[in-house]
Amino acid sequence: MTTLYDFTPSALTGGAHPLDAYRGKVVLVVNTASKCGFTPQFKGLEELYQEFGADEFAVLGFPCDQFAHQEFDDADEIGSFCQLNYGVTFPMFAKIDVNGSGADPLFKWLRSAKGGVLGDAIKWNFTKFLIGRDGQVRKRYAPTVEPAKIRADIVDVLAA
Repeated sequence: MTTLYDFTPSALTGGAHPLDAYRGKVVLVVNTASKCGFTPQFKGLEELYQEFGADEFAVLGFPCDQFAHQEFDDADEIGSFCQLNYGVTFPMFAKIDVNGSGADPLFKWLRSAKGGVLGDAIKWNFTKFLIGRDGQVRKRYAPTVEPAKIRADIVDVLAA
């Protein structure tokens, strides 16, 4: 698997959601958690999604419970929390693992494409990956990087 478009994760509401649907768009992939200190970043992620529009840009949220068990167990609870508290309308996917032997294939690929400060492992919730229109990883952002700080990079990748 060599591009974002080669993966077919499960949607939060169930069923396969082929990422080929995002072909030609700039995409920001984020591992999320509902009960994390970085959870307020949902608001900024939604603002980016609204600003750049679904025709050219997408934010894809992947809930993960690997960091201090900060995610709900139930998909409906995850979806309700994100929508009610932060107005999330961008696509959310089924809860996954991002590290270890059970890591989702998408995150194995993302990690190998752009390692972090501590190797390729995901350090915490809200690690972000910016994907170009060609489906390749352009940049990786630490959990502490607020969505607004990614805006200029999104503009650059959209213009490329």
